[in-house]
Amino acid sequence: MAFSMFLFARLLTTLILASSVASASVAISRSGWTATADSFQPGNEPAKALDGSAATFWHSKYDPAPVDPLPNWIVVDMKASYNINAVSIQPRPSDNANGRIGGHKIEVSTDNTNWQIAAVGTYNNDATKKNTLFIARPARYLRITATSEAQNVANQWSSIAEINVFQDTTFTPPASGKGSWEKTVDFPLIPVAVALLANGKLLMWSAYARDNFGGDRGFTQTGIYDPATGESSQLRVSNTEHDMFCPGISLDFSGRVVVTGGSSAAKTSIYDPSSSAWISGKNMRIARGYQSTTTCSDGRIFNIGGSWSGGRGNKNGEIYDPTTNTWSLIANALVAPMLTADADGVWRADNHGWLFGWKNQTVFQAGPSIAMNWYDTTGSGSTTSAGNRLDDGHSMNGNAIMYDAPAGKILTAGGAADYEDSDARTNAYVITLGTPKTTPTVKRIQNMAYARGFAMGVVLPDGTVFVTGGQSHLKPFRDETAALTPELWDPTTETWSQLNPMRIPRTYHSVAVLLPDATVFNGGGGLCGPCTQYGGVPESNHFDAEIFVPPYLLNSDGTRRTRPVITSLFSSVKLGANLRITTNTAILSFSLIRFGTATHTVNTDQRRIPLTPSGSGTSYTVRVPSDPGIALPGYWMLFALDRSDIA
Repeated sequence: MAFSMFLFARLLTTLILASSVASASVAISRSGWTATADSFQPGNEPAKALDGSAATFWHSKYDPAPVDPLPNWIVVDMKASYNINAVSIQPRPSDNANGRIGGHKIEVSTDNTNWQIAAVGTYNNDATKKNTLFIARPARYLRITATSEAQNVANQWSSIAEINVFQDTTFTPPASGKGSWEKTVDFPLIPVAVALLANGKLLMWSAYARDNFGGDRGFTQTGIYDPATGESSQLRVSNTEHDMFCPGISLDFSGRVVVTGGSSAAKTSIYDPSSSAWISGKNMRIARGYQSTTTCSDGRIFNIGGSWSGGRGNKNGEIYDPTTNTWSLIANALVAPMLTADADGVWRADNHGWLFGWKNQTVFQAGPSIAMNWYDTTGSGSTTSAGNRLDDGHSMNGNAIMYDAPAGKILTAGGAADYEDSDARTNAYVITLGTPKTTPTVKRIQNMAYARGFAMGVVLPDGTVFVTGGQSHLKPFRDETAALTPELWDPTTETWSQLNPMRIPRTYHSVAVLLPDATVFNGGGGLCGPCTQYGGVPESNHFDAEIFVPPYLLNSDGTRRTRPVITSLFSSVKLGANLRITTNTAILSFSLIRFGTATHTVNTDQRRIPLTPSGSGTSYTVRVPSDPGIALPGYWMLFALDRSDIA
């Protein structure tokens, strides 16, 4: 079968360094504060949002007609400058949902003229207090802009009962050269699983509830985040009769999102971006939850493990053919060799495999077990030992990232011996793949500074690897021991550097993926509702994400760099073919990164292909690898790098 690679062109530049500590958040006294707005209904003036009563509220004008349409804004003058890092918005009383804010933008200013975005997003339609956390910024003024109403996007009014603002009492300005957490994005659900779509938007979902899971309810709360606007849609998907919590996820060769198992353990659901629709696929041959899947060199999708749901043990391999919509068992693709020795048994031991589609329809399993294996997906298949990952030990909930696909290079980092109540490690290794079914080279490299389990690893366009979130002692639904300082691994020096710390812990059920603008989406965590039955706390539920801007996108003063632009490019290219690229400036190198998916520490879709161009000026040619085991079929992002120096 012949495949083309579909390109989603983007741009770029370069690089790294250290910082930490959790920020304190203390409510600021509202004494003497004033508020103004672009619109208000007589009797519902802006000051009502500061009067200490949830029974009174600011409301935009609606009578007499005409209504003052959205967007509506309210500005709070705090009369002094503070390092603010959170805003609390109390919607109007629950007896009336009119004007509850859905889409929103939160900005801060020191002078009421120059504004900086702290957060954007969409709130859920309910009367609960909305808390938005963000990296601290000096400000005297706060502006909240409502861009849509939560209960009905056709409605054109806004209301807020109470606004409270919080300050960071231990504020340390972000260090230069270590990237920045640009803004927070609020969501109406907790993004426990995400998939980057061919249109640049991000598909996300939680479970049957937007903040909780449990049982097979046969439906899923989903949403689509648009990075261009910062807003999200929300949709309950029930037509596939699939609760897609704790699934396997893979992007097929046409960019469709193939979601398998989880709470509805036998199900397959497929999201087609071209029609914006969910459809049912054939049920798997083996019911699963917490399994991993990966797209193979022939475009089929391999699936193994997953004893969290659908019965325990013997979750051997099977493969899905997107062309025929069929699942086939692979009799000799055995799960037993990839089990960890988890204290809770097989229920945890076959979870979240580190799978990589490779040459000749093989799949390499890099972990989390210390034992590595090759799976042949042709015919009845085979399982071949690939040796151990040296002295690493089992590394459940660690990370594995293919940062240089042509060279077969995989970085592994962190993880723990057991799924929970286990101490994470700082261990890191580089695995180098060669011919399928042969023992790869494994090299121990410098450890991370922070022990991490439940973290996420993201390969960046320049070949560095961003590892974010996690905690040093694995405890689902709790954020104690969270690692707030992300780290950046440099493949040239094989060393780690610390970056500026995040605002919000990202532990169990958090996700991270590269976005088309070369920033990183890092969100979610929790999903235990009131957390009365899982030993967790509601504070671990995070209805948001933070957007990380890597150092290569920033000037030394923290402002955004001017980026190169790809001005001409074919949207698809065949394997082994040349690709002609025109830019607006001289380019040093290019890279391809496959669109990513993420849930439960796993992203088997992402991989990077560095490309060395021929040409000069603004016209270049690159050759795409000819092996589909390296350049997996599907959608890829193309990045242009205009310098290689390390800041």
